[in-house]
Amino acid sequence: MKVQDKEKENEMRRQRSFGIRLNLFFFSVFAIFSVIIVRTAMLQFVEGPELKEEAVSRVTRDIPMQPIRGNIISQEGIPIAYSKPTQTLYATPLKNYANNNEKGLENRPELKKAVNQILAKFQELNPSGEQPTLEEMLSRDRLDLENIKHYGYTPRKIKTDLNEAEIAYFKEHKNEFKGVLTLDVVEETTREYDQDSVAVQTVGYLSKFKSVRENKNFSFYQDIYKNQASANPSLQYQEDEIVGYYGLEQQYQEYLRGKNGYKRIEITPQSMAKEGGTEEIVAPKKGNDVWMNINKSVQTATEKAIADQIQVLQREHPYVSTGFAVAMEVDTGNVVAMASMPDFDANVYKTGSVSAQDFQQIQNLYINGTIRAKAPDDQRNKAESVVYMGSTIKPLSVLIGLQEGLFSPSDGYTDVGNTKLGDFDKKGISNAGRHYLGWIGPREAIEKSSNTFMIDMVGKRLLNKYGGAAAIDVWDKHMKEFGLGVETKVDLPGEQSGLTDYTNKDESALTRMAYASFGQQGKYTTMQLAQFTVMLANRGERLEPHLVNKITDSKGEVVKKFERNVLDKVDFKSEYWDLIQKGMNTELKGTFDDFPYDFARKTGTSTQQIRNQQIDNGVFIAYAPRQNPKLAVAVVVPEGGFGSQSAAPIARKIFDAYDYEFGLDGVPKKTQQQLNEDGTPIEGTDGAAVQNP
Repeated sequence: MKVQDKEKENEMRRQRSFGIRLNLFFFSVFAIFSVIIVRTAMLQFVEGPELKEEAVSRVTRDIPMQPIRGNIISQEGIPIAYSKPTQTLYATPLKNYANNNEKGLENRPELKKAVNQILAKFQELNPSGEQPTLEEMLSRDRLDLENIKHYGYTPRKIKTDLNEAEIAYFKEHKNEFKGVLTLDVVEETTREYDQDSVAVQTVGYLSKFKSVRENKNFSFYQDIYKNQASANPSLQYQEDEIVGYYGLEQQYQEYLRGKNGYKRIEITPQSMAKEGGTEEIVAPKKGNDVWMNINKSVQTATEKAIADQIQVLQREHPYVSTGFAVAMEVDTGNVVAMASMPDFDANVYKTGSVSAQDFQQIQNLYINGTIRAKAPDDQRNKAESVVYMGSTIKPLSVLIGLQEGLFSPSDGYTDVGNTKLGDFDKKGISNAGRHYLGWIGPREAIEKSSNTFMIDMVGKRLLNKYGGAAAIDVWDKHMKEFGLGVETKVDLPGEQSGLTDYTNKDESALTRMAYASFGQQGKYTTMQLAQFTVMLANRGERLEPHLVNKITDSKGEVVKKFERNVLDKVDFKSEYWDLIQKGMNTELKGTFDDFPYDFARKTGTSTQQIRNQQIDNGVFIAYAPRQNPKLAVAVVVPEGGFGSQSAAPIARKIFDAYDYEFGLDGVPKKTQQQLNEDGTPIEGTDGAAVQNP
C-alpha cells in the first residue's frame, strides 16, 4: 500500500509541474506576440514615415571620373600627343536654386553670397589670371542652376588649371560652403601636342563629347562611342569629356581613353546630392599608349622639305601653296613619314574646343590631304591634293600591256612625238614638249616618258582587244589591283578612294582609255601613290600601310601588335618586273646627282583646268635602293610645275633623312663616326654623325 501511495503522489506532482510549464509557455507566447504587435504598430504608425523617407533618400548615383588619356608616341619614343595634369574646381549644388521655383528663389541669396566669396578668392589668389564673373558663374555653362545640362546631383566644372594657392585654399576650406555647395578639387588632364607640330593632321586632335554627339555627322562616330548607353559607369562618356575627333586620336579612341573611375553618391528625393553622402570611390584606369611608326626626325625633315620647296617654287608658280608626301617601308608597310603641308599647331584644340579666331586660321589646314581631297582655300579655285597621276602611271601601263599580251618586252614602237585618236582628231596628243623619241621599246617608253607609246600600244590595243565598256572594266580591275581607286586600309578614319574619271560615260571609250593610259583619267591620294610604289618595289604585294606599330598599357605591356599584312597580290612574270624596274630611270638633273644609291624613280606632271587656264601639278614616286629596296616615297605638289622640279627635290631630302636615321643600306648614317682629315675622330661625335642632313 505504501508503495502504491508513493507512486500516486509522484504522478500528481508530475501533472502539477507539467501544468505550470504549459502555463509558462502560453504566457511567453502571449508576451512575444504582444511585443511583436506593439512593435509592428510602432513601425507602422510612429516610425514608418521616417523610415520610408530614409529608404527613399538612400538612392545612389554613380558620378564618372575621367581617366588619364594615353600618349601617342613617335617611333623613337618621343611623346607627340600627351596628357598634362591640371587641377579643376567642381561645385555641386546642395539645394534647389532654380528661378522657376519659389523655393529656388528663396535659396538664391545664400548661393550668391557663396559664389561671390569664391570669386573674391579667385581674384585674391590669382590676380593676374582671367576670372569668371558672377553672371558667368550663375549661367547655364557653369552652375546650370535650372538643371538644363546637368542632373541636380552632377558636379559642375567651375574653373580649370588652378594654381597652387587656389588648390590649397579650396581643399582646406571646402566646408565653408556647407549646406550650399559641395566643392571638390579634382585632378584632370589637358591634351598637349609636340611644339614642332609633328604630323598634326595624322595624329589628329580632340573635341568635347557633346560637340561630337551634336554634329550632323555623328553617325560616323557611332561605333567608337557606342558605350555611351552602357550601364557600366566606367564606359560612359561625360558631356565635357574630350574625345578623339580626327586622326589617330579618333582611330584609337577606345585604346587611348582608358576607363572612367566613379564616385558613388547618395542623393535626395529631389535628385540633389546629399551632403557627405559619398559611399564609394573607384579610381579611373589610365588609357593605353599608341606607338607610331612615324619617326619624328624623318617627319620633321619631310615637313621642312615641303615648306622650303614651296617658298622656292613660288618665284615662278605664285599659286603653289601646298605639298604632300608619304614615306613607306617596302618590306613592312610601315609609314615613317606622312606630311600634309601647310600644317598648324594642334594645341589650339587641347581643351577640346577651338576659338573662332583660331578656327578661321586653320579651317583649310586641318584636313589630312594625304588621304583625302583637300583644297588650300574654301573657294576651290586651286588644285586639290588629289591630282591626276601623270606619268607616274606609266610603269603600270606597261605592266598591263605586257600582262594582257598587247606587246612583248622586245617589241618596238616608233614615237614621232604625236598621235591622233582618229580622223576626227585634228590636233592629236603629244609627248611633253612634243619630243620625238624615235624607235623605243617598253622600257624606254617608261624612262623617256612617252605618251604616244601608252596611247597606241596600251590604250588603243586594250580597247581593240575587249571593246568599249569591257576595256574600261579591265583597266579598272588592274587599277584596283594596285590600290588605285580603292582604300589603302591605312589606320586612319575618313580615307577616300580617289576619283576615276575613266568611268565617266560622257566621253567616248577611246578618249577615256587614251588619256587614262598616260595618267590623265584617275586622281589618287598621296597615300595611294605610296602604296602603289611599294607594290612596284616588292613586285606585286599590296601591303596594308601601318601608322601604328604597337599599343601598350600603363605598365608597358603590349596589348596589340601590328604585323605585316598583305592585302592582295598580283602574279606577273619576273621579266616584266625587271623591265619596269629598269625603266624607272627618269633623268633628274641636279637633284640626285650625289645620291649614293641606285634607285628607281618616275616623275609625273599632270594638267588640270584651274582659273580658266591649264596648270601643272608635280608628282614623283621612287624607291631605293633599286635592288633590295628599303623605302618608297610619293610626293605631290599641286600647281608646282614639272614633277622633276617641284616634287623630286622633296623626295631627295626624305631619302636622306631616312638614310641618316635607319640606313637605306641597313646602316644608319648617324651611327657612323665622323673623322678629321687625319683620320682621328671628330671630338664630341662619339660614334654619331655631326648633324642630320
